[in-house]
Amino acid sequence: MEGSSADLLSSLLPLVALFGIFYFLIIRPQQKQAKAHKEMIAGLQKGDKIVTNGGLMVEVSKVEETYFAVKNSDGSELRLAKEFVARKIED
Repeated sequence: MEGSSADLLSSLLPLVALFGIFYFLIIRPQQKQAKAHKEMIAGLQKGDKIVTNGGLMVEVSKVEETYFAVKNSDGSELRLAKEFVARKIED
């Protein structure tokens, strides 16, 4: 009986170690990046320049609940869903 529990432990130990490595190298950094992106979107305000997921560089002209009203370089006004903000442009 004692030999089989030691075999079970020795066979599960590599799986636990592999999961730990996977968590700290893949899952945790991705969660931190997602949290930072969410905070960046929540902190956007009028006048901030952003890049959309489509590659457009626009300026936020109004913050709404689920959308941003943005101004293109030619002055045209657009509405952009908050999910499509890629990053903020730092001057």
